[in-house]
Amino acid sequence: MDDDLSGGDLTVIRVDHFFPHPPAKVWRALTEPELLVQWQMQGAEDFRLEVGHRYRLTSVPRPRTDFSGVVDVRVLAYDIGRMLRLRWADADPANPADWTITWTLEQEGRGTRLFLVHEGFDPDDPAQLMARRIMGGGWRSHVLRALGQTLEGIG
Repeated sequence: MDDDLSGGDLTVIRVDHFFPHPPAKVWRALTEPELLVQWQMQGAEDFRLEVGHRYRLTSVPRPRTDFSGVVDVRVLAYDIGRMLRLRWADADPANPADWTITWTLEQEGRGTRLFLVHEGFDPDDPAQLMARRIMGGGWRSHVLRALGQTLEGIG
């Protein structure tokens, strides 16, 4: 896993991770609600693979990053088995978080190279920079580890 793919761009987090599972299995973990609930925030059970579909994720509020703990999510685009793009916006309109999350899958041998691009951070906002730092670490350590554990449990 490469921890610094942003190229110094403070508006984005880029993560590149290899999973020893075929792309179809990784795609299932990214798009099937009963699997999403195993590795994402509460509310993932309401996901539907449908452009325009909206649902809400909840987590712990982080006041230092201007995060209310509630994310309004909208499915922006997808290419079955290859790409999923979501809009994440803080449910509190006073908070500036309005991001795009894009998952891209590429077959690599018998496994999958999963790319995450989380973009839309404001480099002039100290709270957004703190959110980028925290979320960058969280994607790499907690989220991808939980996704890996979910993949191990899929038959």
